[in-house]
Amino acid sequence: MTDRVIYATIPGLDVRLLSSVTTDLVAEACARHHTTPAASAALGRTLTGTGLLAMTQKEHERTTVQFVCDGPIGGIVAVADARGDVRGYVRNPTANAEPVLGKLNVAGVVGRGTMHVGRELGAEIGQGREPYNGIVEITSGEIGLDFAYYLTVSEQIPSGVSLGVFVHIATNRVLAAGGFIIQLMPGTSRDVEEDLTARVAAAPHATEMILQGASPLEMLETALGHLEIEVLDERDLQFACNCSRERFLDKLASLPRADLEEMVADGTGEVLTCHVCTQSYTVTIDDLRALLPDERVH
Repeated sequence: MTDRVIYATIPGLDVRLLSSVTTDLVAEACARHHTTPAASAALGRTLTGTGLLAMTQKEHERTTVQFVCDGPIGGIVAVADARGDVRGYVRNPTANAEPVLGKLNVAGVVGRGTMHVGRELGAEIGQGREPYNGIVEITSGEIGLDFAYYLTVSEQIPSGVSLGVFVHIATNRVLAAGGFIIQLMPGTSRDVEEDLTARVAAAPHATEMILQGASPLEMLETALGHLEIEVLDERDLQFACNCSRERFLDKLASLPRADLEEMVADGTGEVLTCHVCTQSYTVTIDDLRALLPDERVH
């Protein structure tokens, strides 16, 4: 099943529904960074939640979520844009913590700290306007509850969030990832709120449904007891970094002349690696010389 996200509502109710399957993109991110199972779960949940938030964006907008935390994972960063491109990394991919009741201890690797959410307009075409930034305390470290707390407190939208990553421990492979967000917009009655909250609380976990082959829409139908759901928008999701050899060369070109000349004199070239996707780029001596004005190259 192709990774996909949908944006939906329930006709007649002031409710926003977001749901996605992210198995492939989470698996790719975790494989690129060689994360432990607990770090995979933390990274995968953050990537999924960020992809869901980005579904409400318009063209050329992007959302960045960061967990600045004191747990062994050291921090988590995820970025998603309106095209469905999602990327991210953890600062310490080898982070681990003792399981709790037989389950991966995500809160144990995350610890305490703050969750930062930035929404940038026009960022993807170099015309960024003043971004919106929200910061809340990490309340649980389980990621899903922290997304719910952020949306309820910082954006003033009461939200139920289910984010999950199922890792096969023996092989350290991501077999399922995804989740959904149910938001109660202003005007939602107390009765509707209580009904939807009870339905979501009784629903199977997101990864349980994905392992059984559920699509994003089917997850919502199961979670909401097959209430009528109207899909307003949908798009594919994929792991995609915006790094490139040209971007790295541009960064090198901004270095002081003395540093570039020292690299040229060294005679070995450079291998530069993107910390977001781990892609490496080879920069030759000729590349480095080309970054200096011709009259200064000997």
